[in-house]
Amino acid sequence: MTTLAVIMQTSVGLGLAELGAALGASIAAIAAAVGIGRIGSQAMEAIARQPEAAGDIRSNMIVSAALIEGVSFFAVVVCFLILFVG
Repeated sequence: MTTLAVIMQTSVGLGLAELGAALGASIAAIAAAVGIGRIGSQAMEAIARQPEAAGDIRSNMIVSAALIEGVSFFAVVVCFLILFVG
């Protein structure tokens, strides 16, 4: 293989890695936003149906939202590691 072919192959691979990392980070952020939105809407419906259980519902909602945020943050970090380390 010539040097030019190796350089072109490497640059194409880096471009795909950047694209894949950006796509992965954006999908993780969108999925987290959708998940937290659904949690919020379902919690509001549950509180409207049973106002006496509002404290329990709210605490469960906060824990679920924190877990979703943690998973999405982990996905974004993995995308950055793929981008900068790989």
